[in-house]
Amino acid sequence: MGWVNTLLYPAVLVAIFLGGQALGAPPALAAVPALLALVVSLPWRVKQLWGQTQPWISLGVVAPSSKALFKALLRGLIKALLLLIFLLIGLLLTGQIQWQPALSPGLLLNGLVLGLGVGFAEELLFRGWLMGELEFRFAGKSGLALVVQALIFSLAHTRFNLPLASLLGLLGGLTLLGLALGLQRRADGGLIWGAVGLHGGLVGGWFVLNQGLIGQQEANPIGSLLAWLPLLLLLGVRRRWW
Repeated sequence: MGWVNTLLYPAVLVAIFLGGQALGAPPALAAVPALLALVVSLPWRVKQLWGQTQPWISLGVVAPSSKALFKALLRGLIKALLLLIFLLIGLLLTGQIQWQPALSPGLLLNGLVLGLGVGFAEELLFRGWLMGELEFRFAGKSGLALVVQALIFSLAHTRFNLPLASLLGLLGGLTLLGLALGLQRRADGGLIWGAVGLHGGLVGGWFVLNQGLIGQQEANPIGSLLAWLPLLLLLGVRRRWW
């Protein structure tokens, strides 16, 4: 029943999310009850299954100090900024985008809220719960847990109606990002806030770029070689935490 239990847990959360959408709620609102269910149920699950008496510390949410939390968050945000700059320069040099500035305070605020919301929710689920759950199930095989969580993260975010080349590029890029986020948590001593900054910074930053500076691009840039290269470099820098 162990692995069945692990599979059923996210399935219930997804069902709550899909149920909200079926009732006509937009994705952002439909995600709220699923997120609440995650936040309420996770501490109990970590106590009962993992045998941890301080679940929020085990999940990487509670830091030893506010300084440690903000340092980890800032490190993640800086990495996200550098990755976006590399990507933006590459897209400009290859003529794939043009400047179409239309920034506004509202757009920047939307990008901030989107980045923090998506970054925290997904990192709590994937790097907080899933990676910890896999390490528990694989009994010390931390490298295997890291790879499997990255593959699941990739599959959960991929659009399977794409042409084969685009699909493989997206799967590969998302897997590299999942590995980078997992290694970021390990490099931060188990805190998820560096991964929140990296993930949220990429999501919010790309939203602002896409909506306010370069015009709307339909393709996810994570599937391009321009994104693969800096992610591979980041993985190389983080290799000691595999």
